[in-house]
Amino acid sequence: MRLQNIEVNAGGKKSGYLKVPGTPYEIPVTVICGAEEGETALITAGIHNAEYVGIQAAIELQNELQPEDIKGTLVIVPLVNVSGFQRRTMSVVWEDNKNLNREFSGDANGSTASRFCYMIEKDLLSIADYYIDLHSGDGYEKLDSYTYYVGPVEPRVREKSFEMACRVSTGYLVESQSTSGGAYNYAASLGIPSILMERGGCGLWSRHEVDQDKEDVRRILAYLHILKDGDGSHPEEKHLIFREAVYENAPLHGCWYPSFHIGDFFKEGELLGEIRDYFGKTLHQCYAKADGKILDQTGSLSVVQDGPMVAYGVMPEEGHQYCDECEGHTHHHE
Repeated sequence: MRLQNIEVNAGGKKSGYLKVPGTPYEIPVTVICGAEEGETALITAGIHNAEYVGIQAAIELQNELQPEDIKGTLVIVPLVNVSGFQRRTMSVVWEDNKNLNREFSGDANGSTASRFCYMIEKDLLSIADYYIDLHSGDGYEKLDSYTYYVGPVEPRVREKSFEMACRVSTGYLVESQSTSGGAYNYAASLGIPSILMERGGCGLWSRHEVDQDKEDVRRILAYLHILKDGDGSHPEEKHLIFREAVYENAPLHGCWYPSFHIGDFFKEGELLGEIRDYFGKTLHQCYAKADGKILDQTGSLSVVQDGPMVAYGVMPEEGHQYCDECEGHTHHHE
């Protein structure tokens, strides 16, 4: 395996940096090559630099996993947006204030964010057979852990992505209808089975959350036969699948007061939250467009015009819809 100036032979492991051309930045990477030939899995974290659970999980996994554990190749990038991380931005690239997960496929001659995305496609997605992207809620977002996979891609990619997602112990899956903008969305459109894991938020991380991320990644790698000794079966808990999600952005600046906690279920027409001015006067009320479940929402008092406010999964008309392959107990709600 060769990534820019990093070359690793079978049975080897090497860490180093990949240059982002046209910028002063380098991103950290670890390449682990098993002695046996096989497929290549790519893991990234820190595309949103304030999402720390995935970053710490990737840091630990790159140190814990060794060539003798791997069949094929594992490439781990523990932090993509080094620009934002070094300045503690709220998950955007410092130079252009752009969200990396909205800029794929990127542009070699574009802004800094576009150049990051272009490098990821050219140097990393180009060698990947599978892709796992680790995320959390942003520095101001609370979320209930869940996993994305992409729906409108070729059936082989969708089904493999779905099976990867089913190995994650989040309990909830969201089928994204987008094939562009985000790293995993774009990768799936290129024919690479890909998922995005969401766990943690509000600029925090815990040992429990990091360990959960690591366990889920190991389970996926075992299912893909890249981790040689591991349990690649479904977790015990069934997955509730949302094939539609609603993302409500704030129509104006103000103070945000949510009505529900993350993970709560609600009915169509219920008040999800409201924006008030600095005197406490209500400026905007957000009502549910359908029965659903809160996936993530702003956890800070402030909301920014056109920025995230609340996101929820829409319950299927026939009621709860679970992964048929998953075994275990079922969720219920009133």
